[in-house]
Amino acid sequence: MIILIPAYEPDEKLLGLLDSIDPETQVVVVDDGSGPAYAPIFQQAAQRGCDIVSYPDNHGKGYALKAGFAHIRRTYPGHCVVCADSDGQHLISDIHKVADALAESGDTMVLGVRHFTGKVPLRSRIGNAVTARVFALTTGTRVIDTQTGLRAYPPQLLPWLMSVEGDRFEYEFNLLLQAKDAGYAIEQVPIETVYLSGNESSHFRPIRDSLRIYAPLVKFGASSMLAGGIDMVALFTLHALGAGLFGSVVGARALSSMANFVTNRRFVFDKAGSTSFLDSAIKYFALVGAILAANYALMATLTGLGLGLLLAKILTETTLFATSYIVQQRFVFARRRHKSITAKELAPAA
Repeated sequence: MIILIPAYEPDEKLLGLLDSIDPETQVVVVDDGSGPAYAPIFQQAAQRGCDIVSYPDNHGKGYALKAGFAHIRRTYPGHCVVCADSDGQHLISDIHKVADALAESGDTMVLGVRHFTGKVPLRSRIGNAVTARVFALTTGTRVIDTQTGLRAYPPQLLPWLMSVEGDRFEYEFNLLLQAKDAGYAIEQVPIETVYLSGNESSHFRPIRDSLRIYAPLVKFGASSMLAGGIDMVALFTLHALGAGLFGSVVGARALSSMANFVTNRRFVFDKAGSTSFLDSAIKYFALVGAILAANYALMATLTGLGLGLLLAKILTETTLFATSYIVQQRFVFARRRHKSITAKELAPAA
Protein backbone atom coordinates (compact mmCIF):
# COMPACT_ATOMS: atom_id res chain seq x y z
CA MET A 1 0.00 0.00 0.00
CA ILE A 2 1.14 3.53 -0.86
CA ILE A 3 -0.42 6.46 1.01
CA LEU A 4 -0.78 9.53 -1.21
CA ILE A 5 -1.21 12.93 0.45
CA PRO A 6 -1.74 16.06 -1.68
CA ALA A 7 -0.73 19.17 0.26
CA TYR A 8 -1.05 22.91 -0.35
CA GLU A 9 0.40 25.21 2.29
CA PRO A 10 0.25 22.51 5.01
CA ASP A 11 0.87 23.05 8.71
CA GLU A 12 1.89 20.85 11.62
CA LYS A 13 -1.21 18.68 11.12
CA LEU A 14 0.50 17.05 8.16
CA LEU A 15 3.48 16.11 10.32
CA GLY A 16 1.12 14.79 13.00
CA LEU A 17 -0.53 12.52 10.43
CA LEU A 18 2.86 11.30 9.20
CA ASP A 19 3.94 10.49 12.75
CA SER A 20 0.89 8.25 13.16
CA ILE A 21 1.76 6.17 10.08
CA ASP A 22 3.87 3.02 10.37
CA PRO A 23 7.42 3.95 9.24
CA GLU A 24 7.47 0.87 7.00
CA THR A 25 4.52 2.23 4.97
CA GLN A 26 5.59 4.26 1.95
CA VAL A 27 4.05 7.75 1.85
CA VAL A 28 4.07 10.02 -1.20
CA VAL A 29 3.43 13.71 -0.44
CA VAL A 30 2.69 16.08 -3.32
CA ASP A 31 3.65 19.72 -2.76
CA ASP A 32 1.07 21.54 -4.88
CA GLY A 33 3.09 24.72 -5.36
CA SER A 34 3.05 25.77 -1.70
CA GLY A 35 6.08 28.06 -2.10
CA PRO A 36 9.35 28.59 -0.20
CA ALA A 37 7.62 29.51 3.07
CA TYR A 38 6.40 25.92 3.43
CA ALA A 39 9.65 24.23 2.42
CA PRO A 40 10.53 23.39 6.09
CA ILE A 41 7.32 21.35 6.44
CA PHE A 42 8.14 19.29 3.36
CA GLN A 43 11.75 18.91 4.45
CA GLN A 44 10.55 17.46 7.75
CA ALA A 45 8.22 15.15 5.83
CA ALA A 46 11.18 13.96 3.74
CA GLN A 47 13.17 13.34 6.91
CA ARG A 48 10.34 11.04 8.03
CA GLY A 49 10.91 8.93 4.91
CA CYS A 50 8.25 10.45 2.65
CA ASP A 51 8.72 10.57 -1.10
CA ILE A 52 8.13 14.24 -2.02
CA VAL A 53 6.74 15.26 -5.41
CA SER A 54 6.82 19.01 -5.98
CA TYR A 55 6.36 21.67 -8.65
CA PRO A 56 6.55 25.48 -8.38
CA ASP A 57 2.97 26.63 -9.12
CA ASN A 58 -0.32 25.78 -7.45
CA HIS A 59 -2.68 23.87 -9.75
CA GLY A 60 -5.28 22.39 -7.41
CA LYS A 61 -6.04 19.16 -5.58
CA GLY A 62 -7.07 17.23 -8.68
CA TYR A 63 -3.82 18.09 -10.44
CA ALA A 64 -1.83 17.11 -7.33
CA LEU A 65 -3.59 13.76 -7.08
CA LYS A 66 -2.94 12.98 -10.74
CA ALA A 67 0.71 13.98 -10.35
CA GLY A 68 0.92 11.58 -7.41
CA PHE A 69 -0.77 8.77 -9.36
CA ALA A 70 1.68 9.24 -12.23
CA HIS A 71 4.64 9.12 -9.85
CA ILE A 72 3.34 6.01 -8.08
CA ARG A 73 2.66 4.27 -11.38
CA ARG A 74 6.28 4.86 -12.44
CA THR A 75 8.00 4.31 -9.10
CA TYR A 76 5.82 1.80 -7.24
CA PRO A 77 4.02 -0.23 -9.94
CA GLY A 78 1.47 -2.75 -8.78
CA HIS A 79 0.75 -1.08 -5.43
CA CYS A 80 -2.67 -0.05 -4.13
CA VAL A 81 -3.05 3.65 -3.33
CA VAL A 82 -4.83 5.20 -0.36
CA CYS A 83 -5.41 8.97 -0.67
CA ALA A 84 -5.68 11.03 2.51
CA ASP A 85 -5.90 14.77 3.18
CA SER A 86 -3.10 16.73 4.82
CA ASP A 87 -5.26 18.65 7.31
CA GLY A 88 -5.55 15.97 10.01
CA GLN A 89 -9.16 15.01 9.27
CA HIS A 90 -8.30 11.40 8.50
CA LEU A 91 -7.32 9.10 11.37
CA ILE A 92 -4.75 6.37 10.81
CA SER A 93 -7.34 3.80 11.95
CA ASP A 94 -9.67 4.95 9.16
CA ILE A 95 -6.85 4.88 6.60
CA HIS A 96 -6.27 1.24 7.50
CA LYS A 97 -10.01 0.58 7.40
CA VAL A 98 -10.37 1.66 3.73
CA ALA A 99 -7.12 -0.12 2.85
CA ASP A 100 -8.45 -3.34 4.38
CA ALA A 101 -11.74 -2.97 2.50
CA LEU A 102 -9.83 -2.60 -0.77
CA ALA A 103 -7.71 -5.65 0.04
CA GLU A 104 -10.91 -7.69 0.48
CA SER A 105 -12.64 -6.43 -2.69
CA GLY A 106 -9.57 -6.19 -4.90
CA ASP A 107 -10.97 -4.12 -7.75
CA THR A 108 -13.32 -1.43 -6.42
CA MET A 109 -12.98 2.22 -5.52
CA VAL A 110 -13.32 2.41 -1.74
CA LEU A 111 -14.59 5.59 -0.08
CA GLY A 112 -14.19 6.44 3.59
CA VAL A 113 -17.54 8.13 4.20
CA ARG A 114 -18.49 10.41 7.09
CA HIS A 115 -22.00 10.56 8.56
CA PHE A 116 -21.53 14.18 9.71
CA THR A 117 -22.49 13.67 13.32
CA GLY A 118 -21.40 15.93 16.17
CA LYS A 119 -20.00 19.43 15.62
CA VAL A 120 -19.71 19.90 11.86
CA PRO A 121 -19.24 23.31 10.15
CA LEU A 122 -22.52 24.43 8.59
CA ARG A 123 -20.99 24.91 5.11
CA SER A 124 -19.66 21.33 5.20
CA ARG A 125 -22.96 19.84 6.36
CA ILE A 126 -25.01 21.75 3.76
CA GLY A 127 -22.44 21.33 1.00
CA ASN A 128 -22.29 17.56 1.35
CA ALA A 129 -26.06 17.22 1.61
CA VAL A 130 -26.54 19.15 -1.65
CA THR A 131 -23.81 17.34 -3.58
CA ALA A 132 -25.06 13.95 -2.36
CA ARG A 133 -28.49 14.74 -3.79
CA VAL A 134 -27.02 16.05 -7.06
CA PHE A 135 -24.96 12.88 -7.35
CA ALA A 136 -27.97 10.64 -6.69
CA LEU A 137 -29.95 12.57 -9.33
CA THR A 138 -27.27 12.30 -11.99
CA THR A 139 -26.15 8.69 -11.40
CA GLY A 140 -28.90 6.89 -9.56
CA THR A 141 -26.33 5.84 -6.94
CA ARG A 142 -26.47 6.96 -3.32
CA VAL A 143 -23.10 8.04 -1.95
CA ILE A 144 -23.21 9.23 1.65
CA ASP A 145 -20.13 11.47 1.45
CA THR A 146 -19.28 12.66 -2.08
CA GLN A 147 -16.63 15.07 -0.80
CA THR A 148 -14.48 12.62 1.14
CA GLY A 149 -10.78 12.77 0.43
CA LEU A 150 -10.09 9.38 2.01
CA ARG A 151 -10.21 6.93 -0.88
CA ALA A 152 -8.47 3.70 -1.85
CA TYR A 153 -7.74 2.53 -5.40
CA PRO A 154 -6.33 -0.70 -6.83
CA PRO A 155 -3.32 -0.31 -9.18
CA GLN A 156 -5.33 -1.14 -12.32
CA LEU A 157 -7.36 2.06 -11.86
CA LEU A 158 -4.35 4.40 -12.08
CA PRO A 159 -4.46 4.98 -15.87
CA TRP A 160 -8.16 5.82 -15.67
CA LEU A 161 -7.65 8.05 -12.62
CA MET A 162 -5.08 10.04 -14.58
CA SER A 163 -7.44 10.45 -17.54
CA VAL A 164 -10.44 11.99 -15.74
CA GLU A 165 -10.86 15.74 -16.21
CA GLY A 166 -10.51 18.31 -13.44
CA ASP A 167 -7.60 19.98 -11.69
CA ARG A 168 -9.28 21.19 -8.51
CA PHE A 169 -11.94 19.95 -6.11
CA GLU A 170 -14.27 18.96 -8.95
CA TYR A 171 -11.87 16.16 -9.92
CA GLU A 172 -12.88 13.82 -7.09
CA PHE A 173 -16.57 14.43 -7.85
CA ASN A 174 -15.91 13.70 -11.54
CA LEU A 175 -14.37 10.36 -10.53
CA LEU A 176 -17.60 9.39 -8.83
CA LEU A 177 -19.72 10.60 -11.76
CA GLN A 178 -17.72 8.60 -14.30
CA ALA A 179 -16.94 5.46 -12.30
CA LYS A 180 -20.10 3.59 -13.28
CA ASP A 181 -19.71 4.27 -17.00
CA ALA A 182 -16.05 3.22 -16.76
CA GLY A 183 -17.11 -0.08 -15.23
CA TYR A 184 -15.77 0.51 -11.71
CA ALA A 185 -17.79 -0.22 -8.56
CA ILE A 186 -17.84 2.04 -5.50
CA GLU A 187 -17.70 0.66 -1.97
CA GLN A 188 -18.38 2.82 1.09
CA VAL A 189 -16.80 2.34 4.49
CA PRO A 190 -17.90 4.45 7.50
CA ILE A 191 -15.19 6.59 9.12
CA GLU A 192 -14.99 9.17 11.91
CA THR A 193 -16.14 12.73 11.24
CA VAL A 194 -13.23 14.97 12.24
CA TYR A 195 -13.14 18.76 11.86
CA LEU A 196 -10.34 20.71 13.48
CA SER A 197 -10.79 24.41 14.39
CA GLY A 198 -13.94 24.73 12.31
CA ASN A 199 -12.18 23.32 9.24
CA GLU A 200 -10.30 26.60 8.88
CA SER A 201 -7.39 24.93 7.10
CA SER A 202 -9.58 23.86 4.16
CA HIS A 203 -8.77 25.48 0.80
CA PHE A 204 -12.24 24.77 -0.57
CA ARG A 205 -13.80 27.93 -2.05
CA PRO A 206 -17.56 27.54 -1.51
CA ILE A 207 -18.83 29.43 -4.59
CA ARG A 208 -16.13 28.83 -7.19
CA ASP A 209 -15.40 25.22 -6.32
CA SER A 210 -19.09 24.36 -5.89
CA LEU A 211 -19.73 25.64 -9.42
CA ARG A 212 -16.94 23.38 -10.67
CA ILE A 213 -18.49 20.39 -8.89
CA TYR A 214 -21.99 21.10 -10.16
CA ALA A 215 -20.80 22.02 -13.67
CA PRO A 216 -22.41 18.99 -15.43
CA LEU A 217 -25.86 19.85 -14.07
CA VAL A 218 -25.36 23.60 -14.57
CA LYS A 219 -24.35 23.09 -18.21
CA PHE A 220 -27.31 20.79 -18.77
CA GLY A 221 -29.59 23.40 -17.25
CA ALA A 222 -28.17 26.12 -19.50
CA SER A 223 -28.54 23.89 -22.56
CA SER A 224 -32.11 23.06 -21.57
CA MET A 225 -32.91 26.75 -21.07
CA LEU A 226 -31.61 27.52 -24.57
CA ALA A 227 -33.66 24.70 -26.06
CA GLY A 228 -36.61 25.74 -23.93
CA GLY A 229 -36.41 29.28 -25.29
CA ILE A 230 -36.40 27.99 -28.85
CA ASP A 231 -39.26 25.63 -28.02
CA MET A 232 -41.32 28.35 -26.34
CA VAL A 233 -40.97 30.84 -29.21
CA ALA A 234 -41.74 28.17 -31.80
CA LEU A 235 -44.73 26.86 -29.79
CA PHE A 236 -46.47 30.23 -29.56
CA THR A 237 -45.55 31.16 -33.13
CA LEU A 238 -46.98 27.94 -34.57
CA HIS A 239 -50.04 28.15 -32.33
CA ALA A 240 -50.68 31.73 -33.45
CA LEU A 241 -50.43 30.58 -37.07
CA GLY A 242 -53.22 28.09 -36.43
CA ALA A 243 -51.25 24.85 -36.21
CA GLY A 244 -53.27 23.62 -33.25
CA LEU A 245 -51.92 22.27 -29.97
CA PHE A 246 -50.59 18.97 -31.36
CA GLY A 247 -48.94 20.53 -34.41
CA SER A 248 -47.47 23.36 -32.34
CA VAL A 249 -46.00 20.99 -29.73
CA VAL A 250 -44.51 18.66 -32.37
CA GLY A 251 -43.09 21.43 -34.56
CA ALA A 252 -41.59 23.34 -31.64
CA ARG A 253 -40.01 20.20 -30.16
CA ALA A 254 -38.49 19.22 -33.52
CA LEU A 255 -36.65 22.54 -33.77
CA SER A 256 -35.54 22.70 -30.13
CA SER A 257 -34.45 19.06 -29.96
CA MET A 258 -32.05 19.43 -32.88
CA ALA A 259 -30.39 22.39 -31.17
CA ASN A 260 -30.37 20.56 -27.82
CA PHE A 261 -28.77 17.40 -29.24
CA VAL A 262 -25.88 19.30 -30.80
CA THR A 263 -25.33 21.37 -27.63
CA ASN A 264 -25.46 18.43 -25.23
CA ARG A 265 -23.18 16.24 -27.30
CA ARG A 266 -20.60 18.96 -27.91
CA PHE A 267 -20.56 20.84 -24.61
CA VAL A 268 -22.38 18.97 -21.83
CA PHE A 269 -21.94 15.19 -21.86
CA ASP A 270 -19.46 14.18 -24.53
CA LYS A 271 -16.93 16.96 -25.14
CA ALA A 272 -14.30 14.45 -26.20
CA GLY A 273 -16.60 12.85 -28.77
CA SER A 274 -16.05 9.38 -27.29
CA THR A 275 -19.56 8.15 -28.17
CA SER A 276 -20.74 7.28 -31.66
CA PHE A 277 -22.60 10.19 -33.27
CA LEU A 278 -25.13 7.90 -34.96
CA ASP A 279 -25.68 5.79 -31.85
CA SER A 280 -26.16 8.90 -29.70
CA ALA A 281 -28.48 10.47 -32.26
CA ILE A 282 -30.70 7.36 -32.45
CA LYS A 283 -30.94 7.13 -28.65
CA TYR A 284 -31.46 10.89 -28.27
CA PHE A 285 -34.31 11.19 -30.75
CA ALA A 286 -35.92 8.06 -29.33
CA LEU A 287 -35.84 9.87 -26.00
CA VAL A 288 -37.27 12.98 -27.69
CA GLY A 289 -40.17 10.89 -28.96
CA ALA A 290 -40.89 9.54 -25.50
CA ILE A 291 -40.54 12.96 -23.88
CA LEU A 292 -42.72 14.46 -26.61
CA ALA A 293 -45.48 11.96 -25.91
CA ALA A 294 -45.25 12.67 -22.19
CA ASN A 295 -45.07 16.40 -22.90
CA TYR A 296 -48.24 16.36 -24.98
CA ALA A 297 -50.10 14.14 -22.51
CA LEU A 298 -49.21 16.35 -19.55
CA MET A 299 -50.01 19.59 -21.38
CA ALA A 300 -53.32 18.22 -22.63
CA THR A 301 -54.20 17.12 -19.10
CA LEU A 302 -53.18 20.41 -17.50
CA THR A 303 -54.90 22.63 -20.10
CA GLY A 304 -57.96 20.36 -19.85
CA LEU A 305 -58.01 21.13 -16.14
CA GLY A 306 -58.22 24.82 -16.97
CA LEU A 307 -54.59 25.92 -16.71
CA GLY A 308 -53.31 28.48 -19.19
CA LEU A 309 -50.93 27.37 -21.93
CA LEU A 310 -47.92 29.18 -20.38
CA LEU A 311 -48.38 27.72 -16.89
CA ALA A 312 -49.05 24.26 -18.32
CA LYS A 313 -45.83 24.51 -20.37
CA ILE A 314 -43.74 25.55 -17.35
CA LEU A 315 -45.09 22.76 -15.12
CA THR A 316 -44.60 20.16 -17.85
CA GLU A 317 -40.98 21.11 -18.61
CA THR A 318 -40.09 21.23 -14.92
CA THR A 319 -41.49 17.74 -14.40
CA LEU A 320 -39.60 16.24 -17.36
CA PHE A 321 -36.26 18.02 -16.75
CA ALA A 322 -34.82 15.49 -14.28
CA THR A 323 -35.96 12.50 -16.35
CA SER A 324 -34.32 13.89 -19.49
CA TYR A 325 -31.03 14.59 -17.70
CA ILE A 326 -30.79 11.13 -16.14
CA VAL A 327 -31.55 9.30 -19.38
CA GLN A 328 -29.10 11.38 -21.42
CA GLN A 329 -26.30 11.10 -18.87
CA ARG A 330 -26.66 7.34 -18.33
CA PHE A 331 -27.74 6.05 -21.72
CA VAL A 332 -27.69 8.53 -24.61
CA PHE A 333 -24.20 9.96 -24.15
CA ALA A 334 -22.72 7.23 -21.92
CA ARG A 335 -18.98 6.92 -22.51
CA ARG A 336 -17.50 3.68 -23.74
CA ARG A 337 -16.33 1.58 -20.81
CA HIS A 338 -12.67 1.95 -19.92
CA LYS A 339 -10.57 -1.18 -20.40
CA SER A 340 -9.11 -2.31 -17.10
CA ILE A 341 -5.32 -2.55 -17.06
CA THR A 342 -3.69 -5.21 -14.93
CA ALA A 343 -0.86 -4.69 -12.49
CA LYS A 344 1.36 -6.72 -14.83
CA GLU A 345 0.67 -4.28 -17.65
CA LEU A 346 1.61 -1.38 -15.36
CA ALA A 347 5.05 -2.85 -14.72
CA PRO A 348 7.89 -1.17 -16.67
CA ALA A 349 9.33 -3.06 -19.57
CA ALA A 350 12.42 -5.07 -18.80
